Amino acid sequence: MSDADRRRWDQRHAGAPLAEPGPPEPLRGREDLVPASGRALDVACGRGAAAVWLAERGLAVDAVDVSPVALAAGAALAQRRGVRVRWWTHDLEAGLPEACRGPYDVVVCQRFRDPALYPALAAGLAPGGLLAVTVLSVVGGPGGPFRAVPGELRSAFAGLDVLADVEGAGSASLLARRRDSRNA
Repeated sequence: MSDADRRRWDQRHAGAPLAEPGPPEPLRGREDLVPASGRALDVACGRGAAAVWLAERGLAVDAVDVSPVALAAGAALAQRRGVRVRWWTHDLEAGLPEACRGPYDVVVCQRFRDPALYPALAAGLAPGGLLAVTVLSVVGGPGGPFRAVPGELRSAFAGLDVLADVEGAGSASLLARRRDSRNA
């Protein structure tokens, strides 16, 4: 990512309202699927709403974003809510940081689409781990290079057990679980 892109994200986050903790889109109404302990990774975490929500549920959370401004807002939110999150400033175009390779019981990626990163997201899941991904989509929305094509998430994560797959209104979401061969 270029310095200009990073500055653009910093400016966008600097003017954003305070975030409130909340579940990522695919987990809304399915919060009971999230374990009460273990590890979680929030990729492209922005201002940390999902990361802090996961930490409040009892998970040890790593949160990654390119914007130091967003991460500072997330750290302030975590401090206000009395939880600990490890914040990583990292350009995701270079893949996940070495320290964030897993295994994780929950992996979240909201509103960041990089198909080259999909294999790392799946590989970072522990057996039985939960993946929640939401991206912009051409389904019911405009086209463009940053939008998923129909069926992209289901295809990219075909090796996982899909619990929910929704496309429409310019968005695509997937909730999936890595098979746990220990319980097979």
